[in-house]
Amino acid sequence: MLNDPFQRLGLDREALSVSQLNNRARLLLEDVFAQVWVEGEISNLAKPASGHLYFTLKDSQAQVRCALFRQNAARVRQALRDGLAVRVRGKVSLFEGRGDYQLILDTVEPAGDGALRLAFEALKEKLSAEGLFASERKRALPAHPQRIGIVSSPTGAVIRDIISVFRRRAPQVALTLIPTAVQGREATAQIVRALQLADRAGFDAIILARGGGSLEDLWCFNEEAVARAVADCVTPIVSAVGHETDVSISDFVADVRAPTPSAAAELLAPDSSDLQRRLDSLNRRLALSLRSRLSREQLRLDGLARRLRHPGERLRQQAQRLDDLDMRLRRAFAQQSTSRHERLARLDGRLHAQHPGRALALLRQRLDSLGERLPRAIELQLRQQRQQLENLVQTLHIVSPLATLGRGYSILLDERGQAVRSAAQTRPGQRLKARLSEGELDVRVEDNHLTPVTLSLLD
Repeated sequence: MLNDPFQRLGLDREALSVSQLNNRARLLLEDVFAQVWVEGEISNLAKPASGHLYFTLKDSQAQVRCALFRQNAARVRQALRDGLAVRVRGKVSLFEGRGDYQLILDTVEPAGDGALRLAFEALKEKLSAEGLFASERKRALPAHPQRIGIVSSPTGAVIRDIISVFRRRAPQVALTLIPTAVQGREATAQIVRALQLADRAGFDAIILARGGGSLEDLWCFNEEAVARAVADCVTPIVSAVGHETDVSISDFVADVRAPTPSAAAELLAPDSSDLQRRLDSLNRRLALSLRSRLSREQLRLDGLARRLRHPGERLRQQAQRLDDLDMRLRRAFAQQSTSRHERLARLDGRLHAQHPGRALALLRQRLDSLGERLPRAIELQLRQQRQQLENLVQTLHIVSPLATLGRGYSILLDERGQAVRSAAQTRPGQRLKARLSEGELDVRVEDNHLTPVTLSLLD
């Protein structure tokens, strides 16, 4: 292989292998483009388990593959995703295995609108984690507001559109403009101050409005100070910032988001013609309900009048009923008294029949009888137990090894104190203990006659 990969090939048509060609191309690219900055949009982002990142950087006319290895990817603070505009730094290289032209990156930064998008997502995630977007903290809009505050620019089409909607739908609602800048360096502080003034003014609702624009133009509505000012308001707030496709942080924090300022006005401006139609309908329903109620009450009154009787007749009926109840009470009392006397007599007879004196006499007789039987039973039991003991002693003496020893026999015991029952349990020279009827002997085995004896034929 040549020492200089960039020297010209010989005139004899020297051929390179594919790997040699790709290697020379890679070295050439890395030498010429050792460090370049490139700006574009991320697409086809891949995140394998190795921790490396691979994606395509593209613009409207071209694209290039990029590789961001794990040690450099760990230093990127932003969350990379498809569609994100970034500025990258790295060297131009070649993946020799496939011959793919690529950028080996060491730095990735947001570019232009991409930086704002990242800041937007970071603040959105932070405020969401704090619960500022939670549905349970959002307040309902008033059904029939009387006074509404509008936080917006005093010039432009936004305020005119809102006024036009209220004049057409609800001219009785009083509108108050709290002017503020809605774009530029001073806009954030002015919007915060205007929201605080509107919240203290006691309006039924507040509209925070601005017309459409770029992300940079609408950025003051994505500031954390404005979001927290919206969250701190006690008065219900409708956020109407930008066009229908525009979304701001204030939209998430507000109680209601409207796609446009005109839509926000329609949410808070009840249509007077609809209200009039509803009022007429309610009047008709009320009149029908009153007529129906009067008819029912008239029928009820006629029924009560027919049922109404002279109080004297009612008193006579009550007096007769009282006499009847008195007689029934007396009869019931007499019957109950008789029944109780009869029950008492029965219980008294049962009590005399079960007097404890009788039972005590019977128990005393039984106790005397048992007292006489007890000594006899004890004496009989002792005789039986004594006879059984004598029988057991005789039986034990018959089977006792001591009786056997007394007849002249002995017991051989090995070193462990176990009885020797056969010659196979011994070995020549083994010491045993012979237990006699009286005393013990130490003996030694001379021959157990188990090993065959070989005699010399010459002897």
